[in-house]
Amino acid sequence: MSNYNYKEPRAPKKKSSRIQLWDLLSMLTLIVALCVGLYFVAIFLMPNSAFNPFPPAPPNLNLPPTPTITAIQLQPTWTLTPANVTETPTLLPTFTLQPSPTIVSLVTPPLPTKTPKAPFSATITYIDSTIIHPEPGCNWQGVGGTIVDANNADMLRITIRLVGFYNGKTKNELTVSSIAPAYGKSGYEFFLGTVPLSSRGELYIQILDQAGLPLSDNVYIDTFKDCSKNLVLVRFKKNP
Repeated sequence: MSNYNYKEPRAPKKKSSRIQLWDLLSMLTLIVALCVGLYFVAIFLMPNSAFNPFPPAPPNLNLPPTPTITAIQLQPTWTLTPANVTETPTLLPTFTLQPSPTIVSLVTPPLPTKTPKAPFSATITYIDSTIIHPEPGCNWQGVGGTIVDANNADMLRITIRLVGFYNGKTKNELTVSSIAPAYGKSGYEFFLGTVPLSSRGELYIQILDQAGLPLSDNVYIDTFKDCSKNLVLVRFKKNP
C-alpha cells in the first residue's frame, strides 16, 4: 500500500452568537424612545404633576365672573285704536288777488350799444409746409403768418400768443412778428411737432398790445395730418 498524507477536513467554524454592537445600540434607542413617549403621555394626562417642567398657570381667582348674555326681550306689540273723529274741519276763507296795474312808459328805451369790433381780423389758410420748410418734407407741422395794417404795410414787433392743446400737451407760447422773415417782413411762426396730427378747434391764436391786452378775437384753428395742409397760415390785418 502507498503512504498517503491524509488529513481530515476541519469542520467550519460556527458564527458567534454574541450580540453585535449595532444590535445593542438599536435596542437602546428603542428603549429610550419608549421612555420618552411614556413621559409625554404622563405629562399630557397629568399636566400639574411634578414631572412637567412647564405646568399650566393656576387660575386667577381675582378675575370678575364671566358675564352671561341675556337675550333682549321684545316688547309686546300694540294695536292702534282709531279715534272716532266726528268734527268737520272748517276751511279758511280765500281771498282774490287784486289786479296789478300795468306800467306804460311813454319814454322810448335806448337802443343796445353794439360791442366794439376788435382792431384786427384774421384769415386762415392751410398750405404745404414744404413751401416754407422744404428740408423736413412732411415731417413738420406748425403755425405761421404775418401782421399788416389797413394799407397792407407790415407791422413789426407785435406780440402773438398761441394757446390750447396739441398732442395731449398744453400750449401757451408767445412770439413777435418779424422774427420769421420767410413769411414776410412781419412774419412769425410756432413750431408744433415733427409728425402732423389732426385736431379740431383745440388751438387758438391771438395778437396782443404791449400791455398784454388783446388786439384780436381768439382765432381758433384746426390741424391736419395731411402733408398738403400741415402748415396753418394765419394773416392778421388791421380793420379800417
